[in-house]
Amino acid sequence: MNTKIDKLISLGESETVEYKLAFGKDVIETLCGFANHRGGIVLIGVSNDGKIVGVSLGAESTQNWVNEIKQNTSPSILPDIEIVRLKNKAVVALHVSEFPVKPVAYRDRYFKRVANSNHRLSLTEIANLHLQSLQLSWDSYPDQEATIDSLSASKIELFLKRVKEGGRYQVTGRRQTVLEKFGYLKNARPTHAAILLFGKEPPPHSLHIGRFKTPSTVIDDRMIRGTLYEVVEDALKFVLSHVKVAFEITTEKERAEIYEYPLPALRELILNAVVHRDYTSPVDTQIKIFDKAITFFNPGRLFGDLTIDKLKRDDYQSRARNKLIAEAFYLTRDIEKYGSGFIRIRKEISSYPTMTMSCMESGDGFLVTLAYEQQKVASTPASPEGVSEGVSEGVSEGVSSLLQYIRNSPGKRIPQYSKELGVPGKTIERWIALLKRENRIEYRGSSRTGGYFLK
Repeated sequence: MNTKIDKLISLGESETVEYKLAFGKDVIETLCGFANHRGGIVLIGVSNDGKIVGVSLGAESTQNWVNEIKQNTSPSILPDIEIVRLKNKAVVALHVSEFPVKPVAYRDRYFKRVANSNHRLSLTEIANLHLQSLQLSWDSYPDQEATIDSLSASKIELFLKRVKEGGRYQVTGRRQTVLEKFGYLKNARPTHAAILLFGKEPPPHSLHIGRFKTPSTVIDDRMIRGTLYEVVEDALKFVLSHVKVAFEITTEKERAEIYEYPLPALRELILNAVVHRDYTSPVDTQIKIFDKAITFFNPGRLFGDLTIDKLKRDDYQSRARNKLIAEAFYLTRDIEKYGSGFIRIRKEISSYPTMTMSCMESGDGFLVTLAYEQQKVASTPASPEGVSEGVSEGVSEGVSSLLQYIRNSPGKRIPQYSKELGVPGKTIERWIALLKRENRIEYRGSSRTGGYFLK
């Protein structure tokens, strides 16, 4: 044991080790923090800088400490205790394991170990920690104000159709039976997840999205409400209507479209903000588009044991705050694999030479920023000679999203594009004019029944 303690002291304080000069309430707070995390050890008789100073012990000292810990914690924790002698001085090691049913409180206050310090938990964090320890999530609980009639049959059918097409689950049986198997119905009452995914009425949670010229100057903004699949698609349409696009000439008759940001990364970040937000918070999910940056904020700090440092690694382990919601998006193949979203985002932006991604916990939420210094205008770092002359740098206003829509749904007219893309008709007219000047599209048919097609 002496050798083990020596090694712990040489490594310094950490997520699982703390030094204390003497026993007191801060020792019990630390033990609670360890019990609410992964367990840990408190060494009494060691200074903050790792110097062994020792501690004076009476005949009943350690037993009194154990009694005090037991009486002042709820549920009661009983640490393993051992006395070791280092450099002829007594050091007491108090060790606790991770408690199975969390959280543990010290005099009605709750702590969790974060890095090498104790973090006092908020009410939301206390609730989340309790759900985690029971391997439950908020979205799996029935909505007490909802009935099965609160769900949209058409939205459920569309979901089940997409699940079947995704091939990750064999959909068989009655609709209600399938929803019960998925956990979206419990005792014939919809869970919170079911209301968020298939509700007839838009849930109270919103996604606020805007295009900013400066932090205080808003060019365009929208409050998006609806079921979660609708929110993801509407948010992506808005983002695409405002990101810039460069056109690179690849052959005499063809051009490559180079978006301001990689589209798979944008979709992944929108999904992350919607799927993993804290739906017990009244704060809106927020997306802000600036000239050379875009930010994604969702209420709810990183969940479980995930940290910013862990998130930067490709082997990070993710735990879903909203298990049923995450499973729904997985079954419809909107999410490819649990805990791999940020790996894919890093891979996507790696081909954008000046683009960076930063993450931070801000207040009670999580903020991701994509930013760049120079817009990517070529598919390779060094374009062939003459290619740059064919690059239209910074073609803005989401022209590319309209072009893609015309490609997929040819023959439609401006009012239809405006409705489908959620963009004002005047803006669509401007984009149409630009694409016609670029000789990318043409109008075919009569003025009343015709529409736009790719050339």
